[in-house]
Amino acid sequence: MRILLVEDNLALAEGLQAILRSSGYVVDFVADGTSAEAAAAAQAYDLVILDLNLPEMDGLDVLRAMRARQNRAAVMILTARGLPEERVRGLDLGADDYMIKPFDVPEFEARIRVLLRRQAGLRSSVISHGGVTFDLTSRTFSCSGTPLDIPAREIALLELLFLRMGKVVSKEAIVASLTGFDDDLSANAIEQYVSRLRKRLLPHGLTVKTARGIGYYLEAARTAP
Repeated sequence: MRILLVEDNLALAEGLQAILRSSGYVVDFVADGTSAEAAAAAQAYDLVILDLNLPEMDGLDVLRAMRARQNRAAVMILTARGLPEERVRGLDLGADDYMIKPFDVPEFEARIRVLLRRQAGLRSSVISHGGVTFDLTSRTFSCSGTPLDIPAREIALLELLFLRMGKVVSKEAIVASLTGFDDDLSANAIEQYVSRLRKRLLPHGLTVKTARGIGYYLEAARTAP
């Protein structure tokens, strides 16, 4: 899952990035409203965490511009502006959640999980395909209660495919979801991750299929008659 963090308090931004990345999210960070509006227009995000008191462009104006372009990313407003009328205005403009600073970190993390689960169209935090179960709360995969020992990049790829079971995910979307502003991931690297993941999943009733020239999708592995 890829998140855009918009926060002009650099110390707080560093702490939030550490929290989010420790949970396995890909995080892009900008510190002003103009950069936030440009980033949201150029890149598809699952979630935007948006401060309101920003240099150059107010956070509500960023939100208004996003929704005017039909940008469907989930938006959590994270701000010190907590008057009821301000919260109502933010939610009416299209924010999905509104959280006041200072905040409780576990609650912050829980709200993010709820928003991302909603984005994926899921009601439960635990989903299963084949013999594999994914817990969105801990962001771990397991088989018959035993955690799957998979490197972080492959976990991120599996999560992306798992949440879109049966649907083709383009190579471009995979690169965008697995990398931030400062990362680089080649098509060859994606193919290697897919090949390794395919071998790991076959014993558990799943396989990664290739949609030639487009991308990849996850489906139940066929068993011999």
